[in-house]
Amino acid sequence: MLYGGSKEAAASVSKDAEVMLKLGSTPDKREQYRLMRDAMEKRFIRVTRGSIVGGVRLGMFTAAFCGLQNLLAEKRGVHDVFNVVGAGSATAATFGLIMPGSLAWRTRNVVLGSVLGAAVGFPLGWLHLKLVDKVNEGNMAAESGQGGGAKSGVGAAIDRLEEHSSKR
Repeated sequence: MLYGGSKEAAASVSKDAEVMLKLGSTPDKREQYRLMRDAMEKRFIRVTRGSIVGGVRLGMFTAAFCGLQNLLAEKRGVHDVFNVVGAGSATAATFGLIMPGSLAWRTRNVVLGSVLGAAVGFPLGWLHLKLVDKVNEGNMAAESGQGGGAKSGVGAAIDRLEEHSSKR
């Protein structure tokens, strides 16, 4: 949303210059006030619309990526870097296909998106996999170190709920 809003706000700077030129050419204060109010309303609407459209685009991209990543992990039965690479490549290629332009331009965008999606997805997938492994190692060490002792967080809340329901 920030990207879409900031993009529209930067684009509306030229529109503000036009309003300033009109303000200088009208001596009537009411007319100047009306011009400024109209310009601010139009700018607000443009920035708001840009924020919403930018947020929806990012949300669709993220949903497509995560959905494809989970689908690949489910179908392959393995959680590895290649799920991220495949999802990044397919998502970027799909969004390259729906961009405006001729068929040749879209084909170029699909190929470029596929290559860039895989190139960006591989190091990020590897980093994600290593971080998940590190967290799982920490959780295993904490569970073995407690030896059935007091838990904290969600586990403790679940245990309390189970104890409360078993008493009834």
